[in-house]
Amino acid sequence: MPQRRILAGLIGAGIQASRTPALHEREGDAHGLRYLYSLIDLDPLHLDSSALPDLLTAAEQLNFTGLNITYPCKQVILALLDELSPEARGIGAVNTVVFRDGKRIGHNTDCLGFAEGFRRGLSDAARQRVVQMGAGGAGAAVAHALLGEGVEHLSIFDVDEDRARSLADNLNQHFGAGRAQSGNDLHRAMTKADGLVNTTPMGMLKLPGMPVPLATLRPGLWVAEIVYFPLETELLRNARALGCRTLDGGNMAVFQAVKAFELFSGETANSGRMLEHFQSMNT
Repeated sequence: MPQRRILAGLIGAGIQASRTPALHEREGDAHGLRYLYSLIDLDPLHLDSSALPDLLTAAEQLNFTGLNITYPCKQVILALLDELSPEARGIGAVNTVVFRDGKRIGHNTDCLGFAEGFRRGLSDAARQRVVQMGAGGAGAAVAHALLGEGVEHLSIFDVDEDRARSLADNLNQHFGAGRAQSGNDLHRAMTKADGLVNTTPMGMLKLPGMPVPLATLRPGLWVAEIVYFPLETELLRNARALGCRTLDGGNMAVFQAVKAFELFSGETANSGRMLEHFQSMNT
């Protein structure tokens, strides 16, 4: 009996260090699939998100099963899809596209991925007030996850203030008035915060640095990242040095990949095996 073939890929900028291909392919091997996962990195191709229409068409012509989508394309891609899952529609961002029956169907597995990591790493953390840096596609998914996990009040900061306000409005419609707001005084918000979450690309190998000034960090604050290459960002390194509880981006990377694998393959992924494989790549 011939092996079933899965052809998938990741579209994004600066993704050469991504561990997603290895996660998918190793899990595919365990299920007896011919699973090939390719990186479509916009940077070495000298492209930007305006190339998405052509890239999607090419993927369809090459019989891709689906694509993962990352920075900076998670919101731009919405207009190019035929259908959205309820999660993707509510969040307003897509990180997984499945090609099925001639249609492009958008999903969001980032929200589930962050929520699972948060439950595992910070289940007992205080969550009355949380500051989130970033209101892009990943930020929208993480914000939904945070409020879904019981954060009472979320202050969202973004270089694009309109984007932060739009996300806060979306969250308040879903979770109730007053649960989220766009921030305008970072230092003040940080003095009252129980936790800080970075959903910007700041801290990636290609974008070194911290999304907040070092002076805003303090012992007693918990700090979470979604960046996972490197696994220890400058933000996490400084937070740990102060004694803060931290959550790296690894769990979100693994658990969003678990769900994406299931969407592409129709098989039930072994999350423990995928997490163990991810951790083995860090040694």
